[in-house]
Amino acid sequence: MTRPRIGVDLVPLSRVRTLLEPGVEPRLRRFLSADELAVSRTPDGAPDLAGIAGRLAAKEAVFKLLGAVGRPVPWQGIEVLRGPGGRPGVRLSGAAAELARGAGLGPIDVSISHDGGFAVAVAATTSPLPKGTP
Repeated sequence: MTRPRIGVDLVPLSRVRTLLEPGVEPRLRRFLSADELAVSRTPDGAPDLAGIAGRLAAKEAVFKLLGAVGRPVPWQGIEVLRGPGGRPGVRLSGAAAELARGAGLGPIDVSISHDGGFAVAVAATTSPLPKGTP
């Protein structure tokens, strides 16, 4: 038997603006993979603030599913990319994939929305019920 697991996070677009300030942009590379940075651009090549904020929120929401309280977020091991039909999809690797396997997590779905200067993301999956649960 399984139970649902849900994670949610909210990121203000102002946080992304700060990460994009001159001389600070390399810090954004700590949070987003090269593939994520490539798809986080507007058609004219500028950084997509809402898209970046949404990815950061989704990564935090996924991290909450992993149940790794007190551990650092494995930013590069949680990638939020475009899936079929443009929907966001999650790709785990390294420490994030190990944590997911250890928790017995099923496939992870994410939903991202942005409005009014904020991006919000919800991540959902299933995990086995703890032993002895009725």
